[in-house]
Amino acid sequence: MDVVIAMQQGGPGLTSGWDQLVGLSGVASGHLAGIQGSLAPLLATDAALERELGSLLVIALCAALIPLLVGLLRLKVAEVVLLLGAGILFGPQGLGLIEIDAGIELLNELGLGLLFFLAGYELESRAIRGLSGKLAGAGWISSLALACIVTYGLYAVGFVKDFLGIAIALTTTAMGTLLPVIRDRGLLDTPFGTFFMGGGAAGEFGPILAIALLLGSKSLLITVIVLAIFALVTWLTYRTPGRFATGRMAELFERGHHTSSQTAVRWTVVLMLFLLTLAAVFGFDAVLGAFVAGVILRKYSPPSATNRLAPKIEALGFGFFIPLFFIVSGANLDVDSIIANPARLVVFFVLLMAVRGLPQYVLYRRALPGNRERWQFSFYIATALPLLVAITTIEVRNGHMLPENAAALVGAGALSVLVFPLVGDRINRRRAAPDAERITEPA
Repeated sequence: MDVVIAMQQGGPGLTSGWDQLVGLSGVASGHLAGIQGSLAPLLATDAALERELGSLLVIALCAALIPLLVGLLRLKVAEVVLLLGAGILFGPQGLGLIEIDAGIELLNELGLGLLFFLAGYELESRAIRGLSGKLAGAGWISSLALACIVTYGLYAVGFVKDFLGIAIALTTTAMGTLLPVIRDRGLLDTPFGTFFMGGGAAGEFGPILAIALLLGSKSLLITVIVLAIFALVTWLTYRTPGRFATGRMAELFERGHHTSSQTAVRWTVVLMLFLLTLAAVFGFDAVLGAFVAGVILRKYSPPSATNRLAPKIEALGFGFFIPLFFIVSGANLDVDSIIANPARLVVFFVLLMAVRGLPQYVLYRRALPGNRERWQFSFYIATALPLLVAITTIEVRNGHMLPENAAALVGAGALSVLVFPLVGDRINRRRAAPDAERITEPA
């Protein structure tokens, strides 16, 4: 204490010592501030990582618990419906336990890609050939014509300002979304399943091409040229594996199924990501690449009885990524906008069935003569969601679609996933197809 007082009173030596002590203190404070500044980004990163992991944990818990709830409570509802509901409940506009950031969005895009990839993989050639293919094409064209008429009326009265985007949106079918439902119902190998896969493929591939040709920022001529280049690269990708299908290569892939290499799974992921990236680079929706990748993989896959790859890809998709997509879709739903404009949602919800579902009920009257089964088919075909998200995102970004219409369309699509399959199953209470109805080719 005396030393400090002496320093304060003066004295050349003591004053100099005091100045040195003050200087050292300032240097130490500067170093401490620098360390804190350096740690700040790390601490912020750790906090963001904690939030992201917490959101993933909630998503994983929802995905794991929902099948148990369905089984234990014997709920007569598709898991997809509960996954969407869980996203709404735990998302930002619900309990706030799921936060959507860049990392979650990337996983969400992979989930969407795997959904369309598996839809393309499950697409049998018989579904797009013969009677099934003809009905699918006629059904989608009929829906497009009806959608243009209805949407023009809405445009004329000022209800919408994006005539083309909304017309295309009303012709979509959530084939990938309903694929788990069709599989779980045991309908995939029945006439119903074959016709649904054909109609669903038309309801996905038709709008995807329409998006590429009509909703892009490029001129129609440039878009057609780019689409032709994309088709050429895809065809080369389709043909390339056959060039390397030697006995030695087949042995390496077969051996990989029983080791940590898992060569076939790794190359499947490469194929999907390559075509996803290729579609994005060419300015198309990424789901086009994923769907085509699934079709290509199907070409080189062995028969289902000896196919060791398919169960692994299904486990990868349906085990985590696809449930994550549905939960995040629910979490991203703009509930506030829908509550503020409920009439728009109701209008689009009714139009999805009127434009996409009702024409199928008429066209398939001979292919599916049972009245109840045909109503179920019509409700399934009218179900839409993933492409509605893609179309509304593109059109809002380009300034063509009103934000309230975009929210209402996505909300109507989510509601269709919640309601249409349930109503269809209630109308036609068949839960699993008897073996006698399983087919190899529709008449």
